[in-house]
Amino acid sequence: MKKSDFFYDLPSELIAQHPIYPRDASRLMVVNRESGDISHDIFSSLPKLLKPNDCLILNDTRVLEARLYGRRIDTGAKVEFLLLKEIESDVWEVLCGPGKKAKTGNKFDFDGLMSGEIIDVIDGGNRIVKFTHEGDFHDILHTIGIMPLPHYITEELEDKERYQTVYSKEEGSAAAPTAGLHFTPELLDRIKESGIKIGYVTLHVGLGTFRPVKEEEITEHKMHSEHYYIPQKTVDIINECRMSGGRVISVGTTSCRTLESVAARFNGELKACSGDTDIFIYPGYKFKAIDGLITNFHLPESTLIMLVSAFAGYDLTMKAYHEAIREKYRFFSFGDAMLIV
Repeated sequence: MKKSDFFYDLPSELIAQHPIYPRDASRLMVVNRESGDISHDIFSSLPKLLKPNDCLILNDTRVLEARLYGRRIDTGAKVEFLLLKEIESDVWEVLCGPGKKAKTGNKFDFDGLMSGEIIDVIDGGNRIVKFTHEGDFHDILHTIGIMPLPHYITEELEDKERYQTVYSKEEGSAAAPTAGLHFTPELLDRIKESGIKIGYVTLHVGLGTFRPVKEEEITEHKMHSEHYYIPQKTVDIINECRMSGGRVISVGTTSCRTLESVAARFNGELKACSGDTDIFIYPGYKFKAIDGLITNFHLPESTLIMLVSAFAGYDLTMKAYHEAIREKYRFFSFGDAMLIV
């Protein structure tokens, strides 16, 4: 398929600039893959839309305050650093801008709390940076780092915890798993009281997930790898769900990519493991691990709308998106959600 097959025209006023309050007051479009029916609800109604034997799989990653501003020690030039992926202790793959001021061997100071040296420039232009500091690296990030909101959000976020899920735990993401932003602790309790099990995986979201598809032939697009982890407890929840006739509902494309990566790794089975994945899911892909998907509305021509199209079917996905525009749903990270079953 062509990249242009996944284009749709979105009025700018439908791009959500701030999170809704309370979190579960967002709208929820319900899409039935078998009948093709589309209905409209509210996210807090989720427990009644699921079945007692179902399970929800959530991504418990936590977003780093990953945007830093450093000054080149020799020239004083200001350079923006966006942490993408930890290679080893204190060594990170980063996106730098302007790149011409961040060459191999250049050293930078970050508010006197740490320094960094560019030790390599890799394919695609990203840098490998070695940081030197005293004290805990994450404590320093909390002090000087900035939450890396997507470029289409132009309003300032008053409470940076609103770009974290309420169950976030494992720090390491460059972006939030946004389908999870709709959950409140109270909603999670109601879901459990309905007999629905909840399991967690970890996938540290890299900006490669949101990297624009530049090639017109989508099969030529190369995904960046992201680190994932699935514990035995979650594997057991999924296996018990399957044995009882329930459905495995992935909360977000990141949870979906984790489960599908593990299933592909073990010939359709799920096993406790960790690793890196660059899986690219687009129409024609045969799903091995999930029966349902909760997700937000994604950018045109993105790998995320391609994943949704693979699961729901291309025609039904585009029908749902056009209906969402007519019904004035809120789009992207702080926007509304859809449940596909």
